[in-house]
Amino acid sequence: MKALIDTGPGGPEVLAIQQVPQPEPAPSEVLVRVMASALNRADLLQRQGKYPAPADAPQQIPGMEFAGVVAAAGEKARLWRVGQRVFGITGGGAHAEYVSVHERTVAEVPDNLSWSEAASIPEAFITAHDALWKQAELRPSETVLIHAVGSGVGLAAVQLARAMNAVPFGTSRTKDKIERAKAYGLQEGFVSSGTVEELKNIAQSATSGRGFNVVMDLVGGSYAGASVHALAPKGRMMLVGTVAGRMSEFDLTAVLGKRLRIMGTVLRARPLEEKIEVNRSFADEVVPLFRRGILRAMIDSEFKLSEIRAAHARMESNQSFGKVVIRIAE
Repeated sequence: MKALIDTGPGGPEVLAIQQVPQPEPAPSEVLVRVMASALNRADLLQRQGKYPAPADAPQQIPGMEFAGVVAAAGEKARLWRVGQRVFGITGGGAHAEYVSVHERTVAEVPDNLSWSEAASIPEAFITAHDALWKQAELRPSETVLIHAVGSGVGLAAVQLARAMNAVPFGTSRTKDKIERAKAYGLQEGFVSSGTVEELKNIAQSATSGRGFNVVMDLVGGSYAGASVHALAPKGRMMLVGTVAGRMSEFDLTAVLGKRLRIMGTVLRARPLEEKIEVNRSFADEVVPLFRRGILRAMIDSEFKLSEIRAAHARMESNQSFGKVVIRIAE
């Protein structure tokens, strides 16, 4: 099969398309013919040598999400028929014509979604759903502040907050992304570089000084420590990303005095049982909302697999709004 090979570490020039053996599904796996995939920050970090693939994933073929057709099933797999449209996440290997995954880590693609739309959904919406609905236990009428609101996960979080009848606010480094995010349900946005004073002012403006019930931090660095000052008493902070840095300082007096909960989360490195559980919740609670048109895909741009270097450059420019989709089948 044709696959993207990461020969790095390095820049986009280390990416090459090669012919490699097609994977064989294990007894409880399905083989999926990949129609489309999408880029994630983890793909860029892996290419740079900063985020290796999990031990049970292809080491040189990146790609963490996919949409495609079931092509074959292992001898113990019973959930899917050949020809069914499915999408999901994986530890790696999705930037190829075929990927083999456990049958319980995929969900059925609604008929109203194109392949590109379907490919743009799994990583962003599974991450946001698991962080906001499950771990932070977001509830109706609560307020949530989403850092990097113009990212794929950020826009998914906006939509899922609205679907919960919560009120989403967001930050970005550019006003343009804030204005565009309003089309997805953003209540209000703020240009911010993540300082304590900025986030205090944002909380004052957005919540009349009460503070946000939930902060979803997709940035890290100074944003994490500063965000404790934007949270309401008994507020919850979800730490999801580290693009602004892996280190932060926290005012423990504020954390203790407000009785805050600070939680970190990651999907890629979880054990299989936990990945199955987040996929089940996604299939039960999120996929029907796409079928009903309550949620929608967010595509920034589309590239052929042969244009993968340009796709990486697009994401690295930080100009993307939503997901960068990779069309595998041409």
